[in-house]
Amino acid sequence: MKITFLGTGTSQGIPVIGCGCDVCKSGDSRDKRLRVSVLIEIDDTTIVIDSGPDFRYQMLRAGVMDLDAILYTHEHKDHVAGLDDIRPFNYILKKHIDIYADIRVQEALKREFSYIFSDIKYHGLPLINLYTITNEPFDVKGNLVIPIDVMHYKLPIKGYRIGDFTYITDSKTISEESLAKIKGTKVLVLNALQKESHISHLTFSEAIAIAEQVGAEMTYFTHISHNLGLHQTVSKELPTNIQLAYDGLTIEL
Repeated sequence: MKITFLGTGTSQGIPVIGCGCDVCKSGDSRDKRLRVSVLIEIDDTTIVIDSGPDFRYQMLRAGVMDLDAILYTHEHKDHVAGLDDIRPFNYILKKHIDIYADIRVQEALKREFSYIFSDIKYHGLPLINLYTITNEPFDVKGNLVIPIDVMHYKLPIKGYRIGDFTYITDSKTISEESLAKIKGTKVLVLNALQKESHISHLTFSEAIAIAEQVGAEMTYFTHISHNLGLHQTVSKELPTNIQLAYDGLTIEL
């Protein structure tokens, strides 16, 4: 399994034009974060989790030539806004793209992209196969995916475990039942927005505590706002088995 971080940032804490903070002025490419998304390649299967507003550029930047499925965590715009940009994959690969989402997220996609689901079809529309997910494991091209329910303040969202890889973003609380599904994973990806308290996202210290509780061989933090600080500086505050992810980081599992 090959995992590539397409984006590790968030709309939370994006600076206004002219912001002079250290992160915005940083020359370190690891401080340049697009909206959060991850690419998973397993043999001949290519899966993306979330397609935010930066999806098109992220796929071009990573040189992605194939796409089989998109798994959605929840319906917020910074996670779904790029759905329309599957069109080139439809055209070049001559296939529909499989979309996996729960009913609530599907309803949001149908509102935001009503033309995709319209009875009136015209040439060039994004072509999708829509699959409903619940709390039960499901199959993507022969790969077992285990959904993991977490809470984004009061909004239930989905994390995903595929083999020894678990991906969770936008969480604030994780139940004991969900933690049990994560235990034993070798690589955990977890959101860590900032050091200051936040109503709907794990803070830096909260994410460290959960990572230590899970005990994965490696944990990578994502969904990082510029408020967290410089990559080089913050990395020094982490134990060796926890790292900040960055756009373009690739790991093999």
